Amino acid sequence: MADPGSVSIVIPACNEAGAIGEVVSALSGAAAWREILVIDDGSTDDTGARAQAAGARVVRHPYNKGNGAAVKTGIRAASGEYVLIIDADGQHQPADALRLTARLGEYDLVVGARSKETQAGSTRRWGNAALNWLASFLTERDIPDLTSGFRAARRDGLVEFLPLLPNGFSTPTTTTLAFLKAGYSVAFEPIEAKVRIGTSKIRLTSDGPKFFLIVLRVITIFSPLRVFLPIAAASFAVGALYAIWTIVTQSHITNSSVLLIVLAVIVFLVGLVSEQIAALRFDARR
Repeated sequence: MADPGSVSIVIPACNEAGAIGEVVSALSGAAAWREILVIDDGSTDDTGARAQAAGARVVRHPYNKGNGAAVKTGIRAASGEYVLIIDADGQHQPADALRLTARLGEYDLVVGARSKETQAGSTRRWGNAALNWLASFLTERDIPDLTSGFRAARRDGLVEFLPLLPNGFSTPTTTTLAFLKAGYSVAFEPIEAKVRIGTSKIRLTSDGPKFFLIVLRVITIFSPLRVFLPIAAASFAVGALYAIWTIVTQSHITNSSVLLIVLAVIVFLVGLVSEQIAALRFDARR
């Protein structure tokens, strides 16, 4: 169990003046944390001033860089052994923060997994469910909530993966997948999220495809064959079956069958090379 005195809280915030003061005050009253850092990501309102008045240490970006960039700034600035990342919109409760940090030490990363009922909007729920399924398949581990921004982790583990973290809204996705594929211990703690204060800055039409691509990018960095092997197998199966069908019905093999089989071999070999590169990259970083 991590002592709250060893935990730095990082709160990325952009134009969250309506909620940030209450969030900081509630966290301060819950435990004697090492520090509460609010990363003011170029807000045009008085987010920074209200956070500072509530007792937080404020680090301000001169312009809006993105949620991920704010999280990275907070990780670099944190002085605690552990880091708790929490949203600035008032969704998460201080009692849940204590439950997450209580599991640190046994686990390297603890993610606050929201129940389906507390995830905003049916469309968002379906999108998150699809991402959870894809990530679970690629990592071979059940992932109940891939996109939750409420998480606690060892700071040195987060620092290890800083170069992988995007500047946009997919830092939770990347950290979860990176910790899992690197073999760290990851736990998912059930939480109940409240309705956020203000308007969400995530747009499904523009950010949804980005989440999907980031899932594939992180997996291809750590375990490329989980992507390349199914593609190669499918191409080979279609090519082989089509070849058998043309042999039976037309007494010859078509160019299409040959191309599909050759494509399968090429994709498989590229996957093998990528797997070796990924292993070398990880060994060098360790």
